[in-house]
Amino acid sequence: MVPPGLMDGIGSMAMETTDTVVVGAGQAGIAASEHLSAARVPHIVLERGRIAESWRSARWHSLVMNDQAWHGRFPNRLFATDPEGFPGKQKVACYFEGYAAPIDASLRCGVTVDRVRKIEGARRFRVETSRGVIEATNVIAATGPFQRPVMPDLAPDCAVAVQIHFHACRNPAQFPEGAVLVVGGGSSGSQIADELRRAGRRVFFSVGLHGRQPCRYRERDFCWWLGVMGKWDAPAPAPGTAHVTIAFSGAEGRRTMDFRQLVSEGVTLLGRTGAYGDGVLHFASDLARNIARGDADYHAFLDDADAYATRMGEGLPPEPEARRLPPDPEALRHPILTLDLAASGIVAIVWATGYARDYAWLEVDAFDAGGSPNHKRGVTSEPGIYFLGLPWQSRRGSSFIWGGWHEARHVADQIVTQRSYLAYAPVAEPRLKKRTRP
Repeated sequence: MVPPGLMDGIGSMAMETTDTVVVGAGQAGIAASEHLSAARVPHIVLERGRIAESWRSARWHSLVMNDQAWHGRFPNRLFATDPEGFPGKQKVACYFEGYAAPIDASLRCGVTVDRVRKIEGARRFRVETSRGVIEATNVIAATGPFQRPVMPDLAPDCAVAVQIHFHACRNPAQFPEGAVLVVGGGSSGSQIADELRRAGRRVFFSVGLHGRQPCRYRERDFCWWLGVMGKWDAPAPAPGTAHVTIAFSGAEGRRTMDFRQLVSEGVTLLGRTGAYGDGVLHFASDLARNIARGDADYHAFLDDADAYATRMGEGLPPEPEARRLPPDPEALRHPILTLDLAASGIVAIVWATGYARDYAWLEVDAFDAGGSPNHKRGVTSEPGIYFLGLPWQSRRGSSFIWGGWHEARHVADQIVTQRSYLAYAPVAEPRLKKRTRP
């Protein structure tokens, strides 16, 4: 980094140059740095917060990883914890911090990337940051998919005391006394609803379309089953295919999520959240269909696992009780379609409604008409621009820690290949002497 105060002849900070700038020091950026270092590619990693900042400060306090420690890791470093356990967010952050320490790279924290644009007439990019300007041949956007929280503009601020996106949720104590409505039936919404109930809160839970899988079946974790059945390598869905969230809960360790069970424990289940007016929220009549969709996904998983165990002779004990579901509660047969927030005692709404992309800082021709990265395995239509950390970047396992490591290796290999082409200089052929007549 050019020290502050070192100026060029016209009074501006001198330009710093490198081969590759990696934006983001989460799991994707750290993996990219490791592979670039191994290939001796000069690079700089820029992180606006700390290493693995989202794991540190943008998660529910008791969040755990979705896969066990033996599985959810980089291939060449173990977690310093029980391999059968599910590391919490602080252990994950410490894991990445320890992993990054020996990597031969220039890692700069507390640096915001404001703008990246192509330098006209050159295969290079100008990276404008809060600490100065860097010129680079390649830029890897490793900021991941969780960039801009999505909160529907549905209920006005005056509707309840608190409206909050789940990325800002930490624990039940941060909410005022009263009932809480959680909107969104994925892993984050499921865990928050589950923990609020365990904390003694009355919980209303709005559930849309979702997938559902057993955390453990026939003495094996779900990640083991996906691995032996080859499902981690399922190809990425077609562009534009809607992502269906998966319901898990990390509360009290980790358990298979069944929304019927939550109802039996006191949670009020609702369909997809719709319109708002005069203090009343309206919900779709799709709850039974949404639950059935999750059940179908759950049973398909069990069917595949049973077929694999029979075919391969694994000898794992059958688990018929896993197929026994609680009876449908009244909420499925006669769904609640309207809810008066004040009369129901609801003081807070948690919007577990996901994130939107935010690549406004990346002013390059690397996006499709809908604003999504136009890429194949992270390699984009703009030479020199790459993406890492995307869900389904090339397969189902791409967004998991170990999957992102392999995606980063592919991107680094592509950069190394392009460097060899750009460094090529043809050798001049020797000129033949003219023969003279005797």
